[in-house]
Amino acid sequence: MRDNRITSQELMALIRVVRRSHRGQEGHLELPSTGLTGTSSNLRVRISNLDEHGRVLVLIDDVSEAQRVDAIRRDFVANISHELKTPIGALSLLSEAVAGASDNPELVKHFAAKMGVTSHRLTELVQQIINLSRLQDANPLQEFELVSLTDVINQAIALCLTNAESRKIAIDFDIQEDLKVFADKEQLVMAIQNLVENAINYSPHNTRVSIAVRGEHEKIEILVKDQGIGIPEADLERIFERFYRVDPARSRETGGTGLGLSIVKHVAANHGGEVKVWSRPGEGSTFTFTIPRSKLPSKGVD
Repeated sequence: MRDNRITSQELMALIRVVRRSHRGQEGHLELPSTGLTGTSSNLRVRISNLDEHGRVLVLIDDVSEAQRVDAIRRDFVANISHELKTPIGALSLLSEAVAGASDNPELVKHFAAKMGVTSHRLTELVQQIINLSRLQDANPLQEFELVSLTDVINQAIALCLTNAESRKIAIDFDIQEDLKVFADKEQLVMAIQNLVENAINYSPHNTRVSIAVRGEHEKIEILVKDQGIGIPEADLERIFERFYRVDPARSRETGGTGLGLSIVKHVAANHGGEVKVWSRPGEGSTFTFTIPRSKLPSKGVD
């Protein structure tokens, strides 16, 4: 609309059809963006004839957000299907190999061990999908309480110790005081665990992962630093996307699901915060997870 006049030619064409035929019409229109986002608006239009004088009733419903969410869900389902195919297919092949090697106990043990590893990766992937789904559907205000960051980080470290010890990676934790924050404790533990696991998985053996906490005025920063392979600049903006992997081959080697950093992003958003990364190839990475001290969030992310 401009100066109380309809400017869309497509909409005016539908109105003229209704006036001529005296029959209602439905249609979809795409309007170009007039804002800074650069995204167009998708509208569902219903037009009904009111009387013989040409007056019509026009109902317009902006379905842009619904279509965007639907596209995200379809993409998510497609990605899940693709990611599940690999371990399920591997289990099928390994079961056939076990059956074919029934007269060779050593081969049976070898294939059974591989089945165990693949089964563990499949279980981890399914659990990460469940975690991400809960984060997207949950009310971020529901489980908030005053929690100790020392407790949160110690719990997260404990969940990562087996992986760290197997790779001979030391985990250092430095906190000057036991800071407390209003948060969902389970979500925070999940986020820090994913950051630490990510640091371990992409670091060489016999290196260190460092965790530090800084309290600055109205916000708290949790920094997770590794001595790993680093991230190319071209990948930095995409690493928080679901199922995005900087190095797919290394992800298969480490058992990464491609969902960990996306979970971290959702937890930060649920707490009214954000997560950022600094990295250079060969110089390691530093992830900074920032949340307000007491400000409660208004909404999460998709």
